[in-house]
Amino acid sequence: MEERLFFIGLGMGAYAWLSRRFKAGNSLDTPAKVGLWHALFCALAGFSICLVLLMSIESRAKYFPVAGAFSTGELYPSLAVAAIAAVIGFWRGRAAGSKSVKKSHYLNEDSEWAETVFSAVLLAAMLMYFVIQAFKIPSSSMERTLLVGDHLFVNKFIYGLRIPLTSGHRLLALRSVGRGDIIVFRFPVDDMTEVHCGSVQYRKDFIKRVVGLPGDSVQVSAGRVFINGKELSPEPHAQYVDGPQRQAESTQALDVGRERYQQLWQNHLLDKELRDIQRDYFGPVKVPEGSYFVMGDNRDRSCDSRYWGPVESRYLKGKAWFIYWPPSRLGLVN
Repeated sequence: MEERLFFIGLGMGAYAWLSRRFKAGNSLDTPAKVGLWHALFCALAGFSICLVLLMSIESRAKYFPVAGAFSTGELYPSLAVAAIAAVIGFWRGRAAGSKSVKKSHYLNEDSEWAETVFSAVLLAAMLMYFVIQAFKIPSSSMERTLLVGDHLFVNKFIYGLRIPLTSGHRLLALRSVGRGDIIVFRFPVDDMTEVHCGSVQYRKDFIKRVVGLPGDSVQVSAGRVFINGKELSPEPHAQYVDGPQRQAESTQALDVGRERYQQLWQNHLLDKELRDIQRDYFGPVKVPEGSYFVMGDNRDRSCDSRYWGPVESRYLKGKAWFIYWPPSRLGLVN
């Protein structure tokens, strides 16, 4: 979301700067030119408002909305609204362009609004990208720690400030990712068509708990988690809603071989190759450098690293920090 807000602000900033140039040079000297320039402002405003509304609606979907490329569900409606707004804007601007007072009013008002949006949206985008961002919990995978409908803030600078247009490089980290941290991350695939957890997860945001750190050997046996051969215990946050009865162990991991199993998992292909992933029997695998093994606290209802592989650091967005809604749930996230 923050990237899209940034480009909205950038577009409005460019419009405001060009408006000043055109007014200084008296370039908008005909009704048609005034109409076209006002149409451009209306198109930018219509596109931006529609996009923000759609992002807000999507934030209540199953998974978090995501920053980055526009989806067709966002782009086409926003372009349609922009086109309608442009037609209306051209008609109004052209009608006003023949009258000096009205022409000046339109151009000044458009420029002032563009400057205001530029400042406000750019500041919001910077805060969301580098400092803090609000998220809503969409599923039960982190129960009992985080419940469906919880609204929380994510600390985006604790692991370092992300450098834009790089592959996850960070500066000024306060600390590194630790075992037990609850992190928010972009789903770790770059293929827009890949299906995981029953649907396409490209660029969606997930929230899970870090279980395995770089270099760790991770294995799940009868639902119990083992790190470097030792059981990860106690785990007060973990819950097993299906009770003590666990799945029967399968030989599927042995059938593909340990080395091939590691490769498939590391390349996010394990759930495609094996199809029937076992939640209670997994691995062992070694977590690659610069990556993390994550799991949901609701172990029997979580689609996590057991299924789709490690989370590379370049997908990391921040650490879950503070629940601010509902009031009864107010408090730090642990």
